[in-house]
Amino acid sequence: MKSNSRVYVIGHKNPDTDSICSAIAYADIKNRTDKTKTYVARRAGQINEETEYVLKRFGVRAPGYLPNAGTQVKEIEIHEVPSVPGTISVKKAYSMMKNNNVVTLPITSPDNDLQGVITVSDIAESYMDSYDSHVMSLARTQYRSIADTLDGSVIVGNEHGYFIEGKVVVGAFHPDTMENYIDKNDLVILGNRAEDQLCAIEMDASCIIVGLGAKVTKTIQKFAEEKCCVIISSPHDTYTIARLINQSIPVKYLMRRSNLITFSTEDFLDDIKEVMKNQRHRDFPILNKKGKYVGTISRRNLIGNAGKKLILVDHNEESQAVDNVKEAEILEIIDHHRLGSLETMAPVMFRNEPVGCTGTIMYQIYQEKGLDIAPNIAGLLCAAIISDTLMFRSPTCTMLDKAAAEALADIAEISIPEFASEMFRAGSNLKDKSPEEIFYQDFKKFIMGDVTFGVGQITSLDAGELESIKEQLLPQMESECGKHGIEMVFFMLTNIIEESTELLYYGSGAKEVIEKAFEDLPVNEVSCELKGVVSRKKQLIPAFMMALQNQ
Repeated sequence: MKSNSRVYVIGHKNPDTDSICSAIAYADIKNRTDKTKTYVARRAGQINEETEYVLKRFGVRAPGYLPNAGTQVKEIEIHEVPSVPGTISVKKAYSMMKNNNVVTLPITSPDNDLQGVITVSDIAESYMDSYDSHVMSLARTQYRSIADTLDGSVIVGNEHGYFIEGKVVVGAFHPDTMENYIDKNDLVILGNRAEDQLCAIEMDASCIIVGLGAKVTKTIQKFAEEKCCVIISSPHDTYTIARLINQSIPVKYLMRRSNLITFSTEDFLDDIKEVMKNQRHRDFPILNKKGKYVGTISRRNLIGNAGKKLILVDHNEESQAVDNVKEAEILEIIDHHRLGSLETMAPVMFRNEPVGCTGTIMYQIYQEKGLDIAPNIAGLLCAAIISDTLMFRSPTCTMLDKAAAEALADIAEISIPEFASEMFRAGSNLKDKSPEEIFYQDFKKFIMGDVTFGVGQITSLDAGELESIKEQLLPQMESECGKHGIEMVFFMLTNIIEESTELLYYGSGAKEVIEKAFEDLPVNEVSCELKGVVSRKKQLIPAFMMALQNQ
């Protein structure tokens, strides 16, 4: 049940086209070059319109959503303890516990729905408290189960019937006084004396158990049939029969039905550790997504668990990574941004190049490994490069980016100018979006020393559209400031055609950061105009970091 062979290739939160497409491409590369594991592309956030357009354009399914890198129950060793139906005897249940070396046994329906659990201590307690001679009838014990428990057989009557009324009596009395102790429908344990057997049947006992394998005469068997009395023969003596008989009770009578503590395969270990710690139980049933029983786990399962395995693309900062990334094992990082705050427990393969797009690095890896690039993958990577470099207008763009995009466009059989225009228009269609959706469409969090700030960006071909969303974003920025420890909020309204950005800002000290980062630049009460600035990564963030460092 463990998924140690699965590795997730994932980009940053609020994923852009490069983040998604590079994850898909690198999963393809790894699956073709490493057969020891399965590599799966995942996303850490909602896909934006631009990326959605690109995926549909090239017929590629969006990666599944992975919001949390914490270890889930399904990723650790689950004990596949077989469940049992509630109808089996306590004796059989205990025997299964011993054979499987477990102290808890789940009881399920024929459809594998969990009905209850029984533990060794539950069985022990039932024997310590067994003063009620009616317990077997109250538990509706089947005659066949009684015979099996006593290593005997039903020689008269319906073995599929149930003992449902009366008490258990050991018939160690003289026949003359036995009638004072036996009531109608009782179950009577007897020896080999025929007169005792006849007396019990005559007193309307529902079942008699004859010990020591004693013979039961044909006359008595016929009389028992006429009186609808079941006869069970056992090789054991009376004492042993009396000691064993309660073990024939069905486990459903003793099982715990209410307040069961169960966990789902989807639960995160962090969420269940405290629950397990505060319970005296040793084993806990696990249910799958459909609520069906799959096995059990104990506290020791949580020790030294392997956790998720990740390959990070297009980022290397903890603040931008999937939640609980520290709990996962990071195997590789492939990026084109500045070195961030992410730390790993062990050395990893880290490839970071000063190019405009992670998609360019993916193209290089395909070339280095001599792998053909499928047309749909080529289309995705070309789109990633066009998006990240603003169709080669961004100062982050290098000759390597442009050469890679042109080669990929040939494989995908697309025209870069035409495709770029379609893609940017799809991505800048913001009419039906709420201010919050626009704000988080491409928003990243940064930390410099004791200062935490966030920078969002929207690119558009339409200056009028950018102006209209500005009015929506200003109050949104005010409400977002202070959340998640962010002290200052900035937002880039980038016009691709004019190659300029109107930078909105909010928060204590935000205006001063802009003035220090861009000297002699006029800054009004809510924004400033940054001519020639289109790249958050290469133009804005380095200037901000320098300004904060020199404070």
